[in-house]
Amino acid sequence: MRRFLILFFLFISCNAVFSQKEIDENQKNAKQAVLDFFEGFHKGDTIQIRKTIDSNMAMQTISKGKDGKIKTVQTDIGKFLEVIHNRPEDQKWLEKLLSFKIDADAHIAQIWTPYEFYVNDQFSHCGVNIFQLFNDGKTWRIMAIADTRKREGCK
Repeated sequence: MRRFLILFFLFISCNAVFSQKEIDENQKNAKQAVLDFFEGFHKGDTIQIRKTIDSNMAMQTISKGKDGKIKTVQTDIGKFLEVIHNRPEDQKWLEKLLSFKIDADAHIAQIWTPYEFYVNDQFSHCGVNIFQLFNDGKTWRIMAIADTRKREGCK
C-alpha cells in the first residue's frame, strides 16, 4: 500500500510539472504574438500585423461619449490597418506595454497589458489593452482587442 501511495504521488507530481511546462509555453507563445503585433505596429508593417491576427478579429475601445456615458466603440480592422499603412513616415508611434497578466491553455489565452502611448515621443494617453487569442494548431492569433484610453490619472 505504501509503495502504491508513493508511486501515485510521484505520478501526480510529474503530471503537474509537465502540465505547468505546457501552460508556461502557451503563455510565452501567446505573449510573443502580442509582441510581434506591436513590432509590426511600431514599424507600420501591416503584413507583419496580419500574421498575428485572425481575419475576423474584433476591436473595441471603451470610451466616454459626449453625453458622459461609458460605451464601446467598434473599430473596423481594415480601417485600422489602413491608418497604420498610411501613417506619415515622420510620425513615430510607440505603445509601451507596462506589464503582462496572462492566462492560457492549449487553445485560448487572455492577456491584460497596461500601456502608455506616445506620438513622436510626446505622451498621448494611457490605458489597458485586453487581448484574446487562440491557437490554430500552428500559431497564436489575436481574435479580439479591447482597450481603454485616458489622458489623466496615468502613472
